[in-house]
Amino acid sequence: MRLAITLILLTSLFAVAAIADVSDPKAIELTVYNGGFALVKDTRSIGLTRGMNTVEVQDVAARIDPTSILFKNLGRSGVSILEQNYQYDLINPNNILNKSVGQKLTVTRYTDDGKAFTETGTILSPISNGGLVLLTEDGMITLNPQGEMRLQKMPEGLHPKPTLSWLLRSEVDGNQDAQISYITDGLGWKADYVALINEDDTALDLGGWVTLNNQSGATYTDAKLTLMAGDVRRVQDASMARYAGKVMLESVVADAAPQFVEKSFFEYHMYTMERPTTIRDNETKQLSLLNATGAQTTKEFIYDARGQWFRGWWYPGRTNGDPGSGWDTSDYHKVNVVLEVKNSKENRMGMPLPAGKVRVYKLDDKGGQQFIGEDMIDHTPKDEKIRLYIGDAFDVVGDYKRTDYRKLANNVVEESFEVKIRNHKETPVTVKVVEHVWSDWEVTKSSHEYIKKDAHTIEFPITVPKDGETVITYTIRTAW
Repeated sequence: MRLAITLILLTSLFAVAAIADVSDPKAIELTVYNGGFALVKDTRSIGLTRGMNTVEVQDVAARIDPTSILFKNLGRSGVSILEQNYQYDLINPNNILNKSVGQKLTVTRYTDDGKAFTETGTILSPISNGGLVLLTEDGMITLNPQGEMRLQKMPEGLHPKPTLSWLLRSEVDGNQDAQISYITDGLGWKADYVALINEDDTALDLGGWVTLNNQSGATYTDAKLTLMAGDVRRVQDASMARYAGKVMLESVVADAAPQFVEKSFFEYHMYTMERPTTIRDNETKQLSLLNATGAQTTKEFIYDARGQWFRGWWYPGRTNGDPGSGWDTSDYHKVNVVLEVKNSKENRMGMPLPAGKVRVYKLDDKGGQQFIGEDMIDHTPKDEKIRLYIGDAFDVVGDYKRTDYRKLANNVVEESFEVKIRNHKETPVTVKVVEHVWSDWEVTKSSHEYIKKDAHTIEFPITVPKDGETVITYTIRTAW
């Protein structure tokens, strides 16, 4: 009996709840993450009366996460939230018919000569059950009637747009500001960079652009925009796949004023735009992030004949001395071209850089910009180096082969190698020849000095004369 009384009281509360006046957004704050989602903070004025109030907000993102909604009263105290709802049953012909079972429906159809035929009946079955079933006034059953359909009233519970609603209890009358916060998918950003390198490849100008893609189902007018860069973990049901819109814009080298202030936040970095901006639904927008001029750059030639093998987890035939085992030679002859630049204030940079694609251009002898390559960078803190693999050298090639293999003991082998680098340029070049080692290793012989980069990598920095060739030989003993 007590449960029944409680239900009756709650029903009475709903029945007497006043419909609150809700203003358009007074302030919009957007924090957009590079994972394809955003935090929306929407401040509005709400006209409350003493007692029960129903608050409805329609112009929210269609791809909202309803479990993330937060209602915060910014005015005086005395307002409590009793219920929160996300209503996404939208007005469309099918939904109207499905919610009108038991109601009268009039169907009018026209012949080719313009004559109208009308029948009226009661809807017995919704379309969602396989098709509309109509019991007409003459007692006949009509299946899927065709024509112009009319109903006497709109069924309850349908909305023209996705709607947030709250049931509030207010102790006072008057307008109060409230902030509605939620997370939505379909709104993300990425960074794109364009670099213009100088004539002798020793310095570059770097421009950064932010590309916003809004497919969240809402427009954000005069929003205060903050971009969050970092690997933010977000737990989501497997069935709730996020949509990542494809951006079709191409960045170009341009003189644009940066508009963002950067600062660290938790273990991430925030970039806050200094002016408000409007981000429309189904819009891709580009904003200038940074400009750096004259950053000192190093160009490197790297020959890594066996890198593709050692980047995997399996070392095929490493202890096999037979020719053709996969380790006696390499069919990789390309010398990679890498640009290296330090992201430091001393090098006219120094802003933590969000992950993104870097497109590199160079001026030709007529002053035109020519595209010479591109690479991806990860999130890069200040004072770290950026390495851009932009392509392979045309006039510098390499050959790699194993010249000898000896098994010294059950778990000890000794291998000899020969690397040839040929330079067809009219100037000398410096090439870093990379060799990969494993287990307990030792270089027993070498024709050139080498550098131990780490426990599994050594480098031979060599100079190759113009139109010439340099040959490296070395022997490695490996025990395991």
